[in-house]
Amino acid sequence: MPRDRILVVEDHADTRSLIVYQLEEAGFEVQTAQDGFEGLEQTRAFKPDLVLLDIMLPGIDGLEVLRRLKKAATTTETPVILLTAKGEEVDRVVGLELGAEDYMVKPFSPRELVLRIKALLRRAGAAAAAVGIETWRRAGLIVNFAAHELEVDGERQVLTATEFKILKELVTNQGRAISRDRLLETVWGPHYEGFSRTVDTHMRHLRIKLGQYAGWIETIRAVGYRFKA
Repeated sequence: MPRDRILVVEDHADTRSLIVYQLEEAGFEVQTAQDGFEGLEQTRAFKPDLVLLDIMLPGIDGLEVLRRLKKAATTTETPVILLTAKGEEVDRVVGLELGAEDYMVKPFSPRELVLRIKALLRRAGAAAAAVGIETWRRAGLIVNFAAHELEVDGERQVLTATEFKILKELVTNQGRAISRDRLLETVWGPHYEGFSRTVDTHMRHLRIKLGQYAGWIETIRAVGYRFKA
């Protein structure tokens, strides 16, 4: 069977070698890059199933690499785990807002890293299976999952990576109540230390962009949200 492909973008040679060893031992196919520009090039050439991305990189930093990956249609759904230092809390938060699925703080357990990668790949596979189609349509709404686009009454709306993840979670679970805690875990990652009001803020922005269809996102008191079936 084909192995899952992991791209490791890390400029520190010892850290990079340790990660590569652990991932290859776990059965992954691994490619590496030493700076931001090479990371973008390798993403296009290697087409990884997941990217491990250090924030502090020469050339362009990891946040800019992440921004470009989540903006491009071919990589917007590729899971990204940020590798950060202890003092980069603000950068971690920014990275999650830009669409990173998870983060690991150095020094980290290689075993935990492998477990998180496997969990993310399972989630990504389940999400793809749940969608089953590239485009979802209802009335004047068109959600293009493959292109990461939302069209409202013929006009394209620009969504952030986080807003699109929320919309995707709602649409693929329409008719079901989704708690704020679940949204925090599925959209921001299981290790995000934010608060439920973060969900409410993004939901408010998403409703504005849905225009006359904002009411299709229902607030379920003391629970969370539901997309009308």
